[in-house]
Amino acid sequence: MAEGDLSPTPWAIETHGLAKSFGNIPALAGIDLKVKRGDHLTVFGPNGAGKTTLIKLLSTLSKPSGGSVLLDGLDIRKTPEQSRSKLGVVSHSTFLYPHLTVSENLRFYGKMYGLANLERRIEEVISQVQLKARLHDRVGTLSRGMQQRVAIARAVLHDPPVMLLDEPETGLDPHATVMMRAVLEHFTSGERTVVMTTHNLARGLELADQVLILHEGVVVYQEVKQEIDAAAFPEIYDRCTGMRR
Repeated sequence: MAEGDLSPTPWAIETHGLAKSFGNIPALAGIDLKVKRGDHLTVFGPNGAGKTTLIKLLSTLSKPSGGSVLLDGLDIRKTPEQSRSKLGVVSHSTFLYPHLTVSENLRFYGKMYGLANLERRIEEVISQVQLKARLHDRVGTLSRGMQQRVAIARAVLHDPPVMLLDEPETGLDPHATVMMRAVLEHFTSGERTVVMTTHNLARGLELADQVLILHEGVVVYQEVKQEIDAAAFPEIYDRCTGMRR
């Protein structure tokens, strides 16, 4: 953006040559992507494809070995605190403290973000995830599905414009999955930008505006949803990843 140009970039997220290696083993090899504000990008790929690594890099939980991540046009390495304030992260790891109550967990995170009217905001989000009756229970006593709903409340507590979802349904039973999907849909609808990784082809495609397939750390397929034949997509996925059904 030129100096003096007040027009915001249309991209909520951009990566340029984004790479991550663990020793001599590359996890991501030069990823380029652009996600418009309000769009939902679904990232598919088999285990070990680099999906979780991508989410960790986007969320500042890991540092890239090369390339860059821009959030609203700003390099997240140069503006880490400002970037984190715009992000909500939900993954199979809840990032909750099991010995603290639901309320104490949310209060801890809320203070980290310096939220005004914190108690009112906690009441709002805990009602939205339908766990008001468990507010004073220790997180470690909750079921896996309930813990994941608390994790969603934690992720949206500061009302972030960008949500990063890393296989959030992992380990949930069918009932908990249905409940969590309803809660997530409430929080990811509208103007929020979403990047979600999943193994569920039908579900991921249903929610997407844009689709990306990773394989061995490389983008092997990228397309907007309008150009994808849903019935043919499993075959496309298999061909791109070398999978057999």
